[in-house]
Amino acid sequence: MGQFSAVFEEVNEAYTTQTCSSCGEISDNSPKGRAGLRIREWICSDCGSVNDRDLNAARNILVLGHERLAEEIPVL
Repeated sequence: MGQFSAVFEEVNEAYTTQTCSSCGEISDNSPKGRAGLRIREWICSDCGSVNDRDLNAARNILVLGHERLAEEIPVL
């Protein structure tokens, strides 16, 4: 069996709960600040997507990680 090694890169998670993972916009309806911590689900006012706060942030962080990996792939 081959050996598996993982590489972890930090990404800036700022605004990942506020940015809609479907359209990329920061909606008027998204959770903001300390008051927004109790908002668990919100509907994007731009595209109508229903977003769970934690799943939305996780999707945005995943996209940021993929973008970061793609930047480091050399062009042949």
